[in-house]
Amino acid sequence: MRSRLLLVVLVLVGLLAVGLGVPLALTDSQRSQEEVFTDRLTDTISFASAAQRPLIESPEGRSATTAFAAEITRYDEVYGVAVLAFDRSGELLAASRPSERLPELAGEPADRLTVALAGRRSAPYPLLMPWDDAPLVLAEPVLVDGEVVGAVMTVSPTDALRAGQVGTWSVVAGAAVLALLAGTLVALPLTAWVLRPVRRLDEAMDRIGTAVLAGGPPEQPTRRTGPPELRSLAGSFDRMSTTVREAIAGQRAFVADASHQLRNPLTALRLRLSNLDGRVAPGATDDHIAAMEEAERLSRVLDGLLALARAERAAETGDPDAVTELDTVVDDRVENWRPLAEHTGVELRRSGPHGLTARIDPAGLETVLDAVLDNALKYTPSGERVRVATLRAAGRVGVSVVDGGPGMPAEDRARATDRFWRAPGQVNLEGSGLGLAIAARTAAAAGGVLVLDPARGGGLRVTIWLDPPAPSAVPQ
Repeated sequence: MRSRLLLVVLVLVGLLAVGLGVPLALTDSQRSQEEVFTDRLTDTISFASAAQRPLIESPEGRSATTAFAAEITRYDEVYGVAVLAFDRSGELLAASRPSERLPELAGEPADRLTVALAGRRSAPYPLLMPWDDAPLVLAEPVLVDGEVVGAVMTVSPTDALRAGQVGTWSVVAGAAVLALLAGTLVALPLTAWVLRPVRRLDEAMDRIGTAVLAGGPPEQPTRRTGPPELRSLAGSFDRMSTTVREAIAGQRAFVADASHQLRNPLTALRLRLSNLDGRVAPGATDDHIAAMEEAERLSRVLDGLLALARAERAAETGDPDAVTELDTVVDDRVENWRPLAEHTGVELRRSGPHGLTARIDPAGLETVLDAVLDNALKYTPSGERVRVATLRAAGRVGVSVVDGGPGMPAEDRARATDRFWRAPGQVNLEGSGLGLAIAARTAAAAGGVLVLDPARGGGLRVTIWLDPPAPSAVPQ
């Protein structure tokens, strides 16, 4: 957005510079040309008056013609302007320079000579542009007692005039560039001031979203700076974030309380159903078994909800500076799950570097590994292998669990950490769909992330990446 605002400001400054500079340059160029035209027209009229005597002088005495030729020659030498005198028939009577240096009397010069011999004066020139190198041609009739007896023409080079125009346009272009630079220098802090509250709102949104989903502590109110409209928006954002946080906290409290309150009635129901074993009518045996299975399934769901509530509560009340030695927790959980792995015919292998520490509570890491290992053993068929490895890469440490199952497509991996989500085609397996959701929220609460990606050779790799502790916090 900053670049777009800066572009808008620069476009406005550029339009202002063009709107003021172009008319100014055109006006200055027109004024300079009019001055040159007036000066040359005055000289041409003067020479037309001086050419009266040579044109009416008898052919036998040419003293006036000789004096006129000398005058226009000196004028040409001083100003570089060619002067030509013609009689009524259009024949050249006198010239300020030799014939080989005279301009061609075709096109514009010929037309102006025809107009002058018709008794009319030269019309003003349109504005000459810097790239137009045509000379300035003026022709004035020579009148004697109101009768046209000839014409005088001046041919002026426009090099100096065009050089002045180039200078004027260069000054205008330089002023426009300076205006753009000045506009940029002014617009940069201005756009930064306008967009600073927007950037803070964006950063606050990310922090609050992460904190709320992870169950972390609330964020500080947004600093209200910038234009009044954005300060009002910051206030609305703070009220919205408070409302959302309270709503999610209420939802979590309800889930935790409801799960806890339902456990006792559910336990009593399971006991009553168990007591009915062998006492139901033969036709109701299948219904009794189904009721027992549904009660067991409901018990697993409640256990998952309570585990999720405990994970979220731990994120709110846990120690943010807790440090865990990965070897201790990983080895303990691998040994704890090894009997189940051996029972199902799955090899459970531990690898990776030792001596790593991470910023997470030991109980939180245990929760993550239990959820991930439960899933890995559940989806790995007999005879395959589950690999648990500690990792260190790019300044972070982690633990990965690779199963030997069928893997998971990208669209399923994107939803695998949603609550109660079950992979299509795996609904017959036991589970509540809360394991990876609990693991992901526990990792986020510790400032880490849970990553699911395909394993080399097949299967699913689940990795929890965590930040290493500060050097002063590493256990000795």
